[in-house]
Amino acid sequence: MKKILIFFSFFIFIHSSLSAKNDLYDKIDLFGEVLEKIKKGYVDDVDQSKMMDSAINGVLQSLDPYSAYMSPELFKEMQTDTSGKFGGLGIEIGMESGLVKVISPIDDTPASKAGIKAGDYIVKIGKEQVQGKSLMEAVKLMRGPVGTSIDLTVRRKNIKDPLEFSIVRKIIEVQSVNSKILGNEKNLGYIRLKSFNENSDKQILNSIKKFEKNKKVKGYVLDLRNNPGGLLTQAINITDFFLDDGEIVSTKGRDVSETRKFFAKKGDETKGKPIIVLINNGSASASEIFAGALKDHKRAIILGENSYGKGSVQSIIPLRNGGGIRLTISKYYLPSGKSISEVGVTPDILVEEDGDEFKINSAADNQLSYAIKLFNS
Repeated sequence: MKKILIFFSFFIFIHSSLSAKNDLYDKIDLFGEVLEKIKKGYVDDVDQSKMMDSAINGVLQSLDPYSAYMSPELFKEMQTDTSGKFGGLGIEIGMESGLVKVISPIDDTPASKAGIKAGDYIVKIGKEQVQGKSLMEAVKLMRGPVGTSIDLTVRRKNIKDPLEFSIVRKIIEVQSVNSKILGNEKNLGYIRLKSFNENSDKQILNSIKKFEKNKKVKGYVLDLRNNPGGLLTQAINITDFFLDDGEIVSTKGRDVSETRKFFAKKGDETKGKPIIVLINNGSASASEIFAGALKDHKRAIILGENSYGKGSVQSIIPLRNGGGIRLTISKYYLPSGKSISEVGVTPDILVEEDGDEFKINSAADNQLSYAIKLFNS
């Protein structure tokens, strides 16, 4: 009887697998039929190659907001994005409910200077409506020759009418780290980290060493506001500078090789000095790994606003046509075991951005002023 049950279960499994496979083939045949109907019956001639690109994009975008297809042209341009120099407006964007959303404007770039903010929804690029376009189609529309201008129409939370910006495209050279001494007694080491690109860890370490030679420095302010993230390896390296031991982050994916834990090595470069980390809605991805790890280890006070909530890792996979896909291969988890996907890192001290004229590290910077007062209190 037991053998009959095992055989019956195995038969059901095989039947189910075959049924799923047949259903998939039926869908592929249906897709081919739809393409043929469009080719023969649609009112205008269609570019079938472009239509197939859109179909591939649709499959990827149905997975999550960060997976996308890149044409050979876009794929080549993308290769420079994490090296600290690229062309464009200076914004990190993602998809949300079919809309293009600004994750973060990068400091000192055309978009940032024009007034684009984290959380803005881009509804028009030039004369083109954005809704219904893929993420990479939106990227392509925003790219163009250096020195030319592009008009963006955005929707912003709590503002009734759309906002219009005219922005001149430039070569974006991201100097990812700025540092200086702050405080009335010149005793705070301020480090502004704009992105996690391939040279950020070396720049951060140099800043720390410079501050540590100054015997007056009694604490650090790490500013990650409007930092859209970057390389996972950089997030791990930089977080390690401020921890003496313990887990930094773990990643979990379907592939066993993508399920890993990363730990801090012995040695806190700041010798245990107090730290305040500034975050806002534009702090995403690698920024959230950094802030979340220091918060979980009670190594820093997190001050500002809730972060963006991007808790996944994307891999860039080349394709045989010279293009590529950006595919989510794992999710990351903070030392506490929590995922920050769609949730973000919650600050220990909530200090909301003050006013529309807010500029990072200016006289009107109420969040930084609050951090300095905390050190001096």
